[in-house]
Amino acid sequence: MTVSFVSVDWAGRPVQIEHAWVGVRDAAAPLLVFLHEGLGSVSMWRDFPGRLCAALGWRGLVYSRPGYGQSTPRAADDHWGPDFMHRQAEQLLPAMLDALGVAGRYALFGHSDGGSIALLHAAHAPQRVAAMVVLAPHILVEAFSLSSIRQARDQYIFGDLHGRLARHHADVDSAFFGWNDIWLAPEFLPWDLRPRLPYIRCPVLAIQGVDDVYGTMAQIDGIAAALPPGQTRLLKLPACGHSPHRDQPEAVIAACQGFLAGAHSPQETTP
Repeated sequence: MTVSFVSVDWAGRPVQIEHAWVGVRDAAAPLLVFLHEGLGSVSMWRDFPGRLCAALGWRGLVYSRPGYGQSTPRAADDHWGPDFMHRQAEQLLPAMLDALGVAGRYALFGHSDGGSIALLHAAHAPQRVAAMVVLAPHILVEAFSLSSIRQARDQYIFGDLHGRLARHHADVDSAFFGWNDIWLAPEFLPWDLRPRLPYIRCPVLAIQGVDDVYGTMAQIDGIAAALPPGQTRLLKLPACGHSPHRDQPEAVIAACQGFLAGAHSPQETTP
């Protein structure tokens, strides 16, 4: 995976976005945009985007959000608010796609916070998103999730999580505390995406591991409940944790093949 950078004006702030193209090289092929988890980056996807796109015969775009990977870190005084995922979905992602010359429709593949951003983006730009796969997305705050997020903070400060994440982020504190601080902030407790979900028009495949420590089935069941019958397909994987694409990659790839084969084939124009 060859990494490049693109300059983006994000609501008046210039940022450099780390990104990579994977899959087929045909610019007319359908495009799948990958949105990483709350502590993720381009490198943390490992080879999964390439494997999935090869199986689909699609082209993929993988990127690190500002604050993650090798993209521009958070400013020292930048403390994310409860709208941080809305800003990624409605400001940063459209600006990055424009900067890369992506036109037409595309599909989304989002994991965890990236799944939430995918849902918000599809609600914001329903005419652009042809289909969407979300793994362990969050649509509301659960006490169950917050307990695991507190444990992650302890592992980062006192355990080996800092070292493991430092291999993937230029500024690991920017990545970790940007995510952890806002999820544990009292003002984040009322956060709820359910009012935005009815604006989504594309088919949705929602996947959740039965053993996920960051969310219950209420997350993907809530997506299905908010959308018309038949628009959402649910896959609940036993013996699977918070990262189905790492725990059960073959099951995820097979599900995506069946799901996306029946979706409208989005077209893209890229440099």
